[in-house]
Amino acid sequence: MTLVTLRDVLKPALEEGRAVAGLVCLGWEDARAYAMAAQDEGLPVILQAGPGARAHMPIPVWGATLRNLAEEVDVPVVIHLDHGKSADEARAAIDAGFTSIMYDGSLDPLDKNIEDTARIAEMAHAAGLSCEGELGVVGYVDGAPSRGTDPDEAARFAAATGVDALAISVGNVHLQTEAAQGLDRARIDAIAARTSLPLVIHGGSGVPAAERLRLARETPITKFNIGTELRQTFGRALRNRLEQDPDTFDRIAILGGIEPDLRAAARAVLRGLAG
Repeated sequence: MTLVTLRDVLKPALEEGRAVAGLVCLGWEDARAYAMAAQDEGLPVILQAGPGARAHMPIPVWGATLRNLAEEVDVPVVIHLDHGKSADEARAAIDAGFTSIMYDGSLDPLDKNIEDTARIAEMAHAAGLSCEGELGVVGYVDGAPSRGTDPDEAARFAAATGVDALAISVGNVHLQTEAAQGLDRARIDAIAARTSLPLVIHGGSGVPAAERLRLARETPITKFNIGTELRQTFGRALRNRLEQDPDTFDRIAILGGIEPDLRAAARAVLRGLAG
């Protein structure tokens, strides 16, 4: 087992011109497939429990689950709380054995976002964890709109919060089911010119694979969150499994049968970011 923080995997990625995948976990089967995919590729992975996952299964269970998976592989594994919204969630993640916390104060006014993120970052660092913050708003397909990250505000945010990575809004959108047009490269470059932090793209499924790699090589973007495209793989594999064997009723047999598809899809994501 090699449990690590964001600092441990993003700094080398930044130096080497590659990125690390933050894979969104929703249950045991997909999390196991992602851990095994990282082992197959010999690459680090960030296993993420976001708000949806935490609504389905509590933070202590996620911590035990992901730590157990990390014990099965010998590649670096970050256990990451994604889109944390409170100090209570951060404390619960620390107690549960997470190695990284993302605090999302992006909907708050800048001063409040800075104040709250700085407090969470201090808490995380005191416990030996890393902390990711978010500035600007990454919207949702057919939902809440985005608000682009201001480069000057990014410089202030980075200096005042002490975060280890910064999630930015540069044309990326959550829950995008098809690769869209490219991100705002001018805004990315302007942010990069004002801060030395590793940058993070949420909604990475909407970014074409070739552009992900190009951005990893040419900019400080070192983490892409990937959820939707893997959930699409899950859904297709599940439908195929049930159609091929409609008499199967055992949950373990059904879900176990789709893990190979998830593992292959995750391998492709990981490999695509490493170049």
